Amino acid sequence: MYDNNGYIVQWYIDICLKNGLHRNIPYMDDLFLDIILLPSGEVIQKDGDELEEAYLNGIIDQSLYNLALDEANNITELINNKSFELLNLSNIHKEILVSKLK
Repeated sequence: MYDNNGYIVQWYIDICLKNGLHRNIPYMDDLFLDIILLPSGEVIQKDGDELEEAYLNGIIDQSLYNLALDEANNITELINNKSFELLNLSNIHKEILVSKLK
């Protein structure tokens, strides 16, 4: 997310099983857990309660529960080690979108 001056407000990362297209419509199989990264470097794991509830209610099984937690922890570690390469694409993609809108 960017503010009106073009500065990053936050990165919001959905933990998903997969993303794709079905009949030309994009979809994602959300695994409930999310990560918010602030420009300060603070990392917030969000919706752990939703992940827990989905597991307890049988919406996801133990393997998907563990996958979501493992992936969130891996991404958090990459962020903390400044190795999460996708963050570098934010400004590149923003510039592409801005140029197409002009």
